[in-house]
Amino acid sequence: MAELKLILVVACALVDADKRVLLAQRPPGKSMAGLWEFPGGKIEPGERPETTLIRELHEELGITVAEPCLAPLTFASHAYETFHLLMPLYICRRWEGQAIAREGQTLAWVRPNKLRDYPMPPADIPLIPHLMDLLM
Repeated sequence: MAELKLILVVACALVDADKRVLLAQRPPGKSMAGLWEFPGGKIEPGERPETTLIRELHEELGITVAEPCLAPLTFASHAYETFHLLMPLYICRRWEGQAIAREGQTLAWVRPNKLRDYPMPPADIPLIPHLMDLLM
């Protein structure tokens, strides 16, 4: 069996005061375009997951997150055809600024019981029950 490259990505469930979760739709031209995901991104060499999230959330959404506001919730481990994805999911309820789409993506604030209505990459789907348990 061929060895799959391990890709380490970190994601964040931003939860607003109404217990809605922010999803971002992958823009055209990216792999899995059109699918909805939790914001985040690839961890760079030597970077900690929390540092990556703070950087990515600022780049993608224009918000400022303090590290103590990021709480690890769960993780996804998924074998795609050409790589294996390991993705810690953090939850964040406090940030500065208003989330805006800075990279051409579409954003949606979604109630936990409606998350399954949004088509997601296979690695993101197993994260939904953890959010529902926490927020419902």
